[in-house]
Amino acid sequence: MQPEVVLAMTLGLIGGILFGAMPGLTASTGISLLIPLTFGMNPVIALAIMAGIHNGGSYGGAIPAILLRIPGVPGAIVTTLDGYPMAQQGLAARAVRIAAVSSAVGGMISALSLMLLAPPLVEISLAFGPAEIFWLSVFGLASIGVFLADDTVKGLLGGCFGVMLSLVGVDTVTGFERFTFDIIELSDGIPLLIMLVGMYALTPAWQMAERSKKDAFSSKDLSFGKKDNYREWPWTPIVKGWGRSIPLGIVIGILPGVGGIAAGLIAYNEAKRAADDPESFGKGNPVGVAIAESANNADNAAAMVPALTLGIPGSGVAALMLGGLLVHGLQPGPDLFTEASDVVFGYMWAMLITSALIIPFGGIIATRIFANILRVPQMVLMPLIIAVCTIGMYAFRNDVFDAVLMLIFGIVGYAFERIKIPVAPIILGLVLGDKAEFNFRTALKIGLGDWTVLLTNPISIGLASLTVLVLLYPIWQEYRRKQSD
Repeated sequence: MQPEVVLAMTLGLIGGILFGAMPGLTASTGISLLIPLTFGMNPVIALAIMAGIHNGGSYGGAIPAILLRIPGVPGAIVTTLDGYPMAQQGLAARAVRIAAVSSAVGGMISALSLMLLAPPLVEISLAFGPAEIFWLSVFGLASIGVFLADDTVKGLLGGCFGVMLSLVGVDTVTGFERFTFDIIELSDGIPLLIMLVGMYALTPAWQMAERSKKDAFSSKDLSFGKKDNYREWPWTPIVKGWGRSIPLGIVIGILPGVGGIAAGLIAYNEAKRAADDPESFGKGNPVGVAIAESANNADNAAAMVPALTLGIPGSGVAALMLGGLLVHGLQPGPDLFTEASDVVFGYMWAMLITSALIIPFGGIIATRIFANILRVPQMVLMPLIIAVCTIGMYAFRNDVFDAVLMLIFGIVGYAFERIKIPVAPIILGLVLGDKAEFNFRTALKIGLGDWTVLLTNPISIGLASLTVLVLLYPIWQEYRRKQSD
């Protein structure tokens, strides 16, 4: 709680919110830019800034997701499902503040789990080998396709399309290029950020463009609405939503490479399945925003559990944080908690405090600043969105090809929107497709080609059974509907 450390946390949080709120920039960008500047700093101060950027960036992505249906960070995909409809109903202030409070609660509980439960949580992480991660990925894909779409077939088609796109690039097992068509820029695969911005950010811009001139100049459907009152929130279902999503976010967060997108989507689907009014999800249900943001931020500190104890980062940002530790001469591993306990627990406290600071800085200050976006006429907003996204994608790797690829995905996303194929399963297919394939092939190599290796562990059997039940759920639902008729 020294003044310089508190200042570092505050500045990091504000910077993280700004990075997260700008499409094309993420917490990873902010931390990677910052690490070279921290060489001469006290390790606690440097890690406090990084903790602020980490938590601020995760929340900041919810702001454009709610106001413009543009996920500022990949994990904010789920936030768009109910956050954007709330903004269209004049409840943008409520949506942004629910996102802030949920992010803070998820982040704080995740930080406490990092402090108190790191050794037991590592054992959970070690229990997940290639076969288990394969089935977890398949379960995520199946549940998103079934529960997120109004039409199960279209949801599963979207997931399969995303998996197909995940195969583009160099095969991680053999090293051969696949489906690149001799385009060198596709050797590393299709970057998630480009597909995300194209399909989520440009689609509403095209929809603005197709409206009549009279409607295009109106910002009525994006009005900021009346002043929000915390006492009017549906607190009971929100707290129940946190109870489901935060533990799930923590458990998925410690699994290397799975990440906050899967945590948010799986938690959202589970909440929708268990809700009394599942049809309200996707139409502006505040509980959907709470679940998405709490699961997304619960992933943050949890992803550092295997990074600090085993040197295995649970996410891309955790990998950068690992680099920050190494820069300051701190070697991850069990001995880190005894040899540099002041620095490690200082970092954990920074994760906890910066999560709490999201409420004043994100829920109050940021709401008033970013609310002005909604007062911009749509005829002006539409070209601004396209221009900002194009510049951001060019700056991503300083390559015009990235901007062109984003525009292509923007057209594809618009077409899918017209034929009612949901975009979220496509995104998750891209995220989990290569993980499912890599772990599937790795498990078979470990088992010397014996397929039973995929079902030898109780965790694998459990996840496989859940996947089958999820796929049978629409058939059971249709049977019940016919019985009631």
